[in-house]
Amino acid sequence: MTPDSISIAAAAGIAVVAAYVVADLAARFAQRALRAIAGGHQLDEQLVNGTRRVVRLVIFLITAAALVLPALRYVGVGHISAGYSPEQLAKWGMASGLRIAVIAVAAYLAVRIGSAAARRFEREMSSGTGLDVIERTKRARTVSGVVQKTLSAAVISIAGLMILRELDIDIRPVLTGAGIVGLAVGFGAQTLVRDIISGFFLILEDQVRVGDVAVVNGQGGLIEAVNLRTIVLRDEEGTVHVFPNGEVKTLANKSKDFSYFVFKVPMPFEADPDHVAATLREVAAELCDDPAFKPHVLAPFELYGMDSLEPGQFTLKGRIKTVPLKQWAVGREFLARVTKAFKARGLDLPKPTLHLYVETPISMNAEP
Repeated sequence: MTPDSISIAAAAGIAVVAAYVVADLAARFAQRALRAIAGGHQLDEQLVNGTRRVVRLVIFLITAAALVLPALRYVGVGHISAGYSPEQLAKWGMASGLRIAVIAVAAYLAVRIGSAAARRFEREMSSGTGLDVIERTKRARTVSGVVQKTLSAAVISIAGLMILRELDIDIRPVLTGAGIVGLAVGFGAQTLVRDIISGFFLILEDQVRVGDVAVVNGQGGLIEAVNLRTIVLRDEEGTVHVFPNGEVKTLANKSKDFSYFVFKVPMPFEADPDHVAATLREVAAELCDDPAFKPHVLAPFELYGMDSLEPGQFTLKGRIKTVPLKQWAVGREFLARVTKAFKARGLDLPKPTLHLYVETPISMNAEP
């Protein structure tokens, strides 16, 4: 009996609806798993919803392909033009095809779950109050970035090999070739291995983190990325500098745990050192009591005293302890207030002087 269009449409429709139900259930399960890992944070809703749509689409396509062909066969549709019976295609779809879909979805979910877990780790490390929160946040951001990249590369590589195997492609030559290439690269890329090992210990020892201000090989700037192979630094002009970890000879971190704003104030020799010191202490006390700057100051103002004595002037030196990255803002405000206080009290900075000596020549023939 030749099947009519209504029977074909009904069979295909039932198969599509069943495939959608299966795909929706799988997507909901993936959504709940991601939300449980992400902690239900609003910032991760885009990641969760995007993962749900991808999982639903992939499961729907593979399930529909597996169900539509047997349904058409059931209503009397024979072989398709490609020469394969619906049973053969359905058998492949329910065996290798389904395993490929599961591998692809599992790999995608593993990458997304790793991303969600890394974000939750950053948020939990950033919770709380106190100075250590800043340090924990930098540490978590650096570690999570490295873990996400490493996990993604490992998962994608393993999933690719598994899919090739399901497609009846012998992966032994691939693995053998990869081993030979890896051996050749190992001999020829010693610098790369050195960079990776140096980067591993750089991250393990917590020497520098994303968000730190550091001087790397004499170049200062903000650390934007710390990878296993490179450090990415952006200077105040916006120029990006990339340093291989193995080439880092000197590294000075200016924002580790806390920072200091160190200043020197030159004064003319005629000024009273005690009066100048009292003015500096008064300005520092007002700055520390200001609600806008009080959270940034960690310790009372320190005035070392007279740091140098030079012809025509002396220099007072001191410092202010601040939270990381706030030493410049606090320092600029302090200097601005010192300038106003000096003007109000009649204290002037030393002025440059020029000494001019004029010698009059004496004539030997001149009369006494």
